[in-house]
This record gives sequence, structure tokens and C-alpha cells, in this order.
Amino acid sequence: MVTDLYSTPACELDKFIRDHLLPDSSFHAEARADIDFVTAFLKERCFQGAAHPMRVSKVVMGGQYDEHTALKGKSEANMVVFFNNLASFEEQLKRRGEFIKEIRKHLCQLQHEKQLREKFEVQSSEQPNSRSLGFKLSYPQLQQEVEFDVQPAYDALYELRNNKYADPYFYNEIYARLIHECTTLKKEGEFSICFTDLHQNFLKDRAPKLRNLIRLVKHWYRLCKEKLGKPLPPQYALELLTVYAWESGSREYEFNTAQGFRTVLELVTKYKWLRIYWTVYYDFRHGEVSEYLHKQLKKDRPVILDPADPTRNVAGTNHLGWELLAKEAVSWLQSSFFRNCDACLVDPWAVPMTVEIPQDCVLL
Repeated sequence: MVTDLYSTPACELDKFIRDHLLPDSSFHAEARADIDFVTAFLKERCFQGAAHPMRVSKVVMGGQYDEHTALKGKSEANMVVFFNNLASFEEQLKRRGEFIKEIRKHLCQLQHEKQLREKFEVQSSEQPNSRSLGFKLSYPQLQQEVEFDVQPAYDALYELRNNKYADPYFYNEIYARLIHECTTLKKEGEFSICFTDLHQNFLKDRAPKLRNLIRLVKHWYRLCKEKLGKPLPPQYALELLTVYAWESGSREYEFNTAQGFRTVLELVTKYKWLRIYWTVYYDFRHGEVSEYLHKQLKKDRPVILDPADPTRNVAGTNHLGWELLAKEAVSWLQSSFFRNCDACLVDPWAVPMTVEIPQDCVLL
């Protein structure tokens, strides 16, 4: 597949995505039905009959798998299981082992009952104290496979989601509590799964062509991972870079895919200067949140804050991984790949490497 993409003319990238990256249309329908079945199964079984009131309140899909940006072949996903009657992020941390044990018991029962026939398989964990567990859904006839990482979580957004009159400012109150608990526990970024709903919403209504550009970037990232065989920055960082490139350089419903792809690779090569964040769900209006954001944005770059969790720098601290990825990006940029069918070089969008902050609190 590497030669397929590398030898594809820039003007034919949209066709490459349609022919090689889009899953079979029937896959989503079948996978969604199976996911709904597993979700209902967990809601019905987990802690039923227990003396305590803890039950599954809802299950949300997150992580790398998304119906709108999933790739043909193998996908990975987070299945976040929210429990009611949890009072804090800290309680999620303390009771995680109990929840995982309960979920594993019922998933193993589901596999034994074979209600999903041979397509369902619980994965064995190499770490006995793992904070998650996994299962796999396979669709050989569609050449698709999805590996799920199941994680229990505190439903931090319950009150906001169930009160249609709640002030949007309430988000900042939630984040102030998150920041306080994370810094006290020294677990920054640990609870991003609690905001999986917001991760979904962040990409939900984007232009279809942007979603396809994300697919292309994810595919390129996988090629780099296969070639280099070393830990690279998180894939989600590349997805966010793609959104940022489009927001800052285009915002058009229809755009030149090669131009967008080149812009993302240009940003990867400039990783040492990246400072990117969004104020969709949290912002500078709340004193504690504002103070924390300033500290986050002063940290060593690259900084790419999770749009749904200000305590999580999605760029991570793997500078060697960024350097390796940047070298690959340079190699692609210096090749003939980004030439149109008329041999003209594709220009990147003009995109700044940093997001400005309010004038009354300028960072140096």
C-alpha cells in the first residue's frame, strides 16, 4: 500500500481515498448493530442484583475508531462504559479495578454464549492490573476488524447533559473540578475518556471531505509506523493537526486534498514550534481554568491540547518520535509526490504554528 499512495498523483488523492481507504458501506451498519448489542448486554448484566446502586448508565464509542474517519481493514476503538453514582474522578481511579473485573466477567460470558457467533473474541491482558480490557469484532467477508479497548469512566457531564437549561459556563465549572483533582492526584490527562461525548461532538458536523483528509493522514501515519517500527506521537495528535490545518487554512466545504495533506506534513516538520488549543468547551472566562491554561501553554512545545480536556497535551513528550515523524514528512515533501497532473507543485495553506491567546494575558 505504501507504493500505492506514494505513486499516486496529487490530483488523484480523492480517488485513492475512495478506492483504498473507505470501508465497505455495509460494514458500519453491521458493526453498529454488534456494538449496540454489546452495549445493551453490559447495561443489562453489569452489577445487576448487587447490593450497591452502581450500574452502567451509558456506553460511548471513542478513540481512533469513528464511523466518519474509520479506515478499511483494521481499526482500534475505545468503548467507554459510564457508571452512575460515581462522585468524582478520584473515585473512578479507586474503583477502576472493580469495574474492569465486572465487565470482563460478563464479556467472557458473552463470548461463551456465542450470541455473536465467531466474530466476538475477548482479548487476554498481559498486565493483570491493566486499566482497561479488550475484545475484538471480526468481519472476514468485509475484510474488517475492530479491536476495542473497554474503559470504565465517571460520568462527569451527566448533570449538564440532562439539564437543557444549564449555562454553557457550567463546562468551566466541570473543568475547574477536573483540574483540581488531576493536579492533586498528579494524574493530568488521566480522565480524558470522561469527555468522550465532547470528542465525538468536536468532529461530528465537519465537512465530509475533511473527514476523508483525516483518513488520508491516518493512513500515512500507519505507513510511517510500519516503516519506522518505533513509538511515534499519538495518532490523535495528527488528527487534531488536520482539523487545525483546515480550520486555519481553508474552512471550505470543498478543497484541494493534496493541499490539505501537504499543510499537515508541513506542520509535522515544524513540531518544535506548535502551540495549538481550542476554546470550544473550556476557555479563559473562569479564573482557575484560565490560570491553568496559561501554565499549560507555557510548557515545552509541541503543545496540542485536547479540545475536550485541558489537562491533556495530546502531543505528548516523545520528542524522538516527533523527530522521526518529521523526517518522514520532509522526505515526502521533497519528493515529486506533491506535484499536480500538470507537474506544478502543490502549495500548502498559510497556517500559523501557534494559536494566539487573549491580549490581556500574553505568553512570552
